[in-house]
Amino acid sequence: MLFSALTKQRCAFSSTIRLFSLTSWTRSDFADLRTLSPTEGLPSSVDVVICGGGVVGASVAYHLAQMGWGPRTILLEQASLGGAPTWNTIGLVGVFKPTLAQVRLCQTSMDMFRDLKELGLPTGWKQCGSLCLARTNDRMTVFRRMKSLSVSWNIDCELVTPIEAQRKCPLIAIDDLKGGLWIPGDGVGDPYTLLNSLLKVAVSKGLRVYENCSVSTVQAKNGRVDKVVTPYGEINCSAFVNTAGFWARELGARSRPPVKIPIHPVEHYHLLTVPMNIDPMMPVVRDLDGYIYFREYEGCIVAGGFEPVAKPAYENGKIPNTQADRSLPEDWDHFSVLLEQLLIRIPSVGDIRPQKLSNLPEAFSPDCKWVVGEAPEVERYYIASGMKTVGISAAGGVGKAIAELITNNKTSYDMYEIDISRFLGLHNNTKFLRERVSEVPGLHYSLVYPFHEFQTGRKLRMSPIFTSLKDAGAVFGQVMGYERPSWFEHTDIYDGGTPYRVASTNTFSKPPWFNYVAAEYAACRETIGLSDYSSFTKLELWSKGDEVVKTLQYLCSNDVDVVDGSIIHTGMQNECGGYENDCSLIRLAHNHYMMVAPTIQQTRSKVWIQRHLPKDGSVCLSDVTSMFTAICIMGPLTRSLLSELTEQDLRPKSFPFFTYKEIDVGLANGIRALNLTHTGELGYVLYIPNEFALHVYQKLIETGEKYGLKHCGYYAMRALRVEKFYAFWGQDLDTTTTPLECGRTWRVKFDKGEFIGRSALLKQQEEGVNRMYVQLLLEDHDEETDIWPWGGEPIYRNGKYVGATTTTGYGFTFKQQVCLGFIMNLDEKGNKHKVTSEYVLSGDYEVDVGGRLYSAKVNLHSPNLPTKYPDQERQAYSATRDKMIYEPILRAVP
Repeated sequence: MLFSALTKQRCAFSSTIRLFSLTSWTRSDFADLRTLSPTEGLPSSVDVVICGGGVVGASVAYHLAQMGWGPRTILLEQASLGGAPTWNTIGLVGVFKPTLAQVRLCQTSMDMFRDLKELGLPTGWKQCGSLCLARTNDRMTVFRRMKSLSVSWNIDCELVTPIEAQRKCPLIAIDDLKGGLWIPGDGVGDPYTLLNSLLKVAVSKGLRVYENCSVSTVQAKNGRVDKVVTPYGEINCSAFVNTAGFWARELGARSRPPVKIPIHPVEHYHLLTVPMNIDPMMPVVRDLDGYIYFREYEGCIVAGGFEPVAKPAYENGKIPNTQADRSLPEDWDHFSVLLEQLLIRIPSVGDIRPQKLSNLPEAFSPDCKWVVGEAPEVERYYIASGMKTVGISAAGGVGKAIAELITNNKTSYDMYEIDISRFLGLHNNTKFLRERVSEVPGLHYSLVYPFHEFQTGRKLRMSPIFTSLKDAGAVFGQVMGYERPSWFEHTDIYDGGTPYRVASTNTFSKPPWFNYVAAEYAACRETIGLSDYSSFTKLELWSKGDEVVKTLQYLCSNDVDVVDGSIIHTGMQNECGGYENDCSLIRLAHNHYMMVAPTIQQTRSKVWIQRHLPKDGSVCLSDVTSMFTAICIMGPLTRSLLSELTEQDLRPKSFPFFTYKEIDVGLANGIRALNLTHTGELGYVLYIPNEFALHVYQKLIETGEKYGLKHCGYYAMRALRVEKFYAFWGQDLDTTTTPLECGRTWRVKFDKGEFIGRSALLKQQEEGVNRMYVQLLLEDHDEETDIWPWGGEPIYRNGKYVGATTTTGYGFTFKQQVCLGFIMNLDEKGNKHKVTSEYVLSGDYEVDVGGRLYSAKVNLHSPNLPTKYPDQERQAYSATRDKMIYEPILRAVP
C-alpha cells in the first residue's frame, strides 16, 4: 500500500522532493510583461508603493489602476514575479467562508475573473465545482445551515446523498459518509496566470513594476507614511501597502515605528501522485472530517489538508530571506495524519506511486482570519496578509478594498471582522504565536461549534479576582486575550485547588450549560448577580479647557455636553453614518471623560479617537483598561447590598439612574460607581482600582450571601441583553449599521452641530431606511429537541427572504428562542426599498434554523419584562426606539 511504500522510500525521495509548485511556471510566462530593474533607477517620489508581487499585491495594483491611480503607483517585488507569495497555493477557489464579509470579498474575486475574461486575458479559471463531504450528523447540520445561509449569501449549492456525491466524484469511497454539499460555482485557478493578467492590465494603465527590489524599511513622519527605503534608494510616498505575504510580519517589524502584523508560519504539505487518467473536470473535494482536500491536476491527484495539530515552522525565529530557502524537508510522520485519511477517501491511491511531496510553510493569524486594513501604528500603511492558502480566492475582494481605502479613505465592504485593529500587542508575541498557530490551521475543517474557544495561548490577561472566580466555579472564555467567566459550574476541589476550565458547547442543540445559565439569569432578575466586566475597553480623555468637549462632540452622534457626573450612550459614526464605536461616556469632570466600550474595541476605538484628536496635543487620551477591575452587580436587591458597604447616599434622588458617583466600598476608596448595567437590569458597575479589587469583591460576596448573591458569567449577560433587545457592536452593529436602522434615532442629536456622519444620517432620515432592526420570538421551537439558532439564520416575511439574524439566545422569561436581526424590503430583482414600521409589523415571519422554518412573532421595541420588583425609573429606559423619558436629567440646564 502507498503508506508503507512512502515510508520505505523516504530516503530515496529526500533528494528529489524539494520546492514544488503545482503550476509549471517559468520566467518566460512573464516575458511579455513590462517590468523594470531597480538598477535603472527608482522614482524619488510616488503616491503609492506596493511591496509584494503575489496575487494580492497584483490585485491591489490592478484595482488602483482601474481607479486611475496607475501612474501614481509602483510595485516592488523582492525576487522575480511569480516566485513569492503565490507559489504555495494549489489554486482552490471557494466562495463559502465563515462570515458574510469574507464571502463578499471572495465573490468580488469571482467578478474580477470574469472581468479579465471579458478583456481576453487568461486566469486559469476552471469551474469544476466543489464537493464537501460529511462523516457525522453534526457535519450535516453544518451543511444544512450553509444551505440555509446560501439564500442570503447568494451562493448556489445543494445537499447531496453519499451516492449522489460519488456520482460527482467516482474516485471516492462513501461507506462512512452521511452526505455532502455540492457547490457548482466553485473551482480552481492558476495563480501565475492570474498574476500576469492583473499586472498586464495595471501596467497598461501606468503601473511600474520593479523586480529584485526588496524593502528595507518604511519610515513615518508625524504618524503617517513618509518614505520607503530600499537598497537602491529612498522613495517618498503617501501610502504603503504591505502584501509581502510570508514576510509581512518581518517587514512590519522593520518599519519605523514598527508595525505589528501577527502571523506565524506553520508547515503545510501537498502530495502529488503520478498520472491517474482522471477527468479534468473532477470537482475539488473537501473531506472536512478527514482534514483533507484534493483536486485534479494534469491527470494527477494533488492533496493537502489542515491537520488538527499543526507544526510551527522556523521556531528559532529565523525566517528565510528568499523563497528558495523557504522549502523545508518533508516530515512523513507528521504528514501521515493526512495520508491515512486520503487513503480512506480514495482507496485507489494506495496502489500508485507518489510523484512529489512538498513542505511549504504558510503563515496564519492567531484567529484563523485574514489580516487586512490600515495599521494602527501608522496612518496610510495598509496591510493584506495572513491569507493562509486561499490568496487566490481573497485577492480580488481584498485588493479592491485596499484600493478603496487608499483612494477614498473608506471601503464598500464591512471589514471589521478581518481588520488588523482587532489585535493587541500580545497577539504579536512570538511565543504566543508559535503556540497558537499549532491550533489555528485545524479550524479550517474542524467542527466549529457555537462560542468556540481556543485551547492555546490562555491565561494571558486576568483580573485580580481571577483566582477567586475560578474557585467559585468559573468556566472561562477568552476575548482579546482576557479570561472572563462564561458561566459558573461548581466542581470538586482537588489538592491544587479548583481547576481552570475552558468553556465549550460542542453541540448545535440545547447546550450543556443551559441550566447553569438559567440559574444565573434568574439571580440577575430577582435577587443579585455578580459579573466580572474587567475586560471592557476603558479610555480616558481630558484637556485643560473645553477642547475635549468639542472633540467628543465631533466624534459622537449624541450630545456629550451633559452635567458632570452624567453618563451618555453614544455612537461614533463614520462618514457613511455606520458605527465605528458604540460606547458609554462618563463625565468625570467638566474637562474629563471616561469611555467604556466593548472588549473587542480596545485597539480599534483608541486608534479611531487618536486619529481625530487635535494636532496641537490639547486633548489627551489614555488607555486605562488594565488599571481598573470592573464588577457589575445587578438585580433588584443591589441597592440594599451596596448601601451596607458604603456611607454614600444611594437613594434615587441623590444617585439617579444613568449617573456616576465616586464612592467608598468597605475600606476601599476611589471607586467609580455607575448606576446602570449593560443588560437593562437594576444594578451598578463598580470600576475599582486594581489594588482594592480583591477587598471589594470579598465584601460584596460576604454581604451578598444573605441576599442570595450568585456569580454570573457572560452567557447570562448575553441572554439578558438579547431578551431586552439590546444591540451590541461586533454582533449586531458594525461599520455599515446606522443608528436610524437599529432604532436609536433618539440618540442622534442633529441640532448640536457638526459631527462625523451627520450629513449621511440626515440624508438617510430624509429618504428613510432600507433595513430595520427587529426582535423575533420563535413560536414553535422545542428547545429540548430542535437545533438551536446561533446567528446568521435567514428570515422570511410572507414566505419571502428579507434578512438574517445577528444575535440569538434563549429567553428565559419569554421561555422562547429570541432572535435579533435586520429586516429588508426586497423586490423581485433583489433591490432594496424603504422599510417602515408598518411594513415590518404587517408581515408574517419565519426563521430558517438549519433547514427548518419556525414561525416567529416580531417586536420593534424593547419589551418590559415581568418581575417581582418593578422599577419605573429603569423601565423607562429602552435601548431600542423608545426614548428614555428621564433623559433631561442628564442634560445641562440652560
